[in-house]
Amino acid sequence: MAIRADVRLDAKGLACPMPIVKTKKVMNELEAGQILEVQATDKGSKADLAAWSESVGHHYIGTTEVGDVFYHYIRKSSNDLMIENTYAHTISNEEMLSRAGNGGCILDVREEAEYAFGHIEGAASIPLGELDSRMNELNKNQDIYVICRTGKRSDLAALKLASNGFEKVYNVLPGMAGWNGDLTKSI
Repeated sequence: MAIRADVRLDAKGLACPMPIVKTKKVMNELEAGQILEVQATDKGSKADLAAWSESVGHHYIGTTEVGDVFYHYIRKSSNDLMIENTYAHTISNEEMLSRAGNGGCILDVREEAEYAFGHIEGAASIPLGELDSRMNELNKNQDIYVICRTGKRSDLAALKLASNGFEKVYNVLPGMAGWNGDLTKSI
């Protein structure tokens, strides 16, 4: 069954944060109520685009998968006053490392494969797409330092945690793309 979309965006072959960057640009050009189909091959795009849509007020309709391509459908909100939320509490990679040693939790929200090929020793892995169902694994009384590759998924995760009663949450910037320390592999 073909799903009707007003506009199609080819984001195949692009990795985070590019599918979101390109989606944001196209959404700005759409009229309220129009539907965008985003074609992507990045497995993380499902969680990323859903979380981004939620954070800005668009309606994430859903995803279908054909072969290795994800087809995401997003309806532009009719609210002309939408403002993209960003999490206010940020911390640098260096400061996160020194503070995490005092009992904080480093939460890596990248996809399982990204984590396996290199992560900060001791970091917990909960991909953004699993955060809703695994939030109970985290301690609300502990400092939580959320990290991803570029800071975009971790921003969305930090917003989600804060809206669920976590008060000691920090988005780590610039994330793993700017990480100069040792990496642990789990492959």
